[in-house]
Amino acid sequence: MALTMRRVAAPTARTSAIRPAFCRAVPRRSIVVRAEAGAANDDTFKSVVLESKVPVLVDFWAPWCGPCRIIAPFVDELAKEFSGRVKCVKINTDESPNVASEYGIRSIPTVMVFKGGKKLETIIGAVPKDTLKQTVQKYL
Repeated sequence: MALTMRRVAAPTARTSAIRPAFCRAVPRRSIVVRAEAGAANDDTFKSVVLESKVPVLVDFWAPWCGPCRIIAPFVDELAKEFSGRVKCVKINTDESPNVASEYGIRSIPTVMVFKGGKKLETIIGAVPKDTLKQTVQKYL
């Protein structure tokens, strides 16, 4: 049997502007987030973040976002390290579009620091843990 290009060629995956091919590698239902950081959504954002007595580090993320998965462990580690002094919260932008829209989230991951109900700082993109740690320490 002769080999043809059709048999040898690998199938190509279709991509879209919303979800590039590298984001489709893991089916959504197989992603399990075991966060040390708390979670918030459109309904709980005010009580969890804005009314907090301590500074709050908010990680805006989505399950299909590769860079979000890179910084997720950093946020969890900071939650443990600053336990009681800083609250770390994750907000899934797919499930909480109102908060994301209200704060102008155009790229993820986006990390914001809130204190006294006010947004103090914004970091866009995957950054090293030390950058996040230094940012949090400024507001203690």
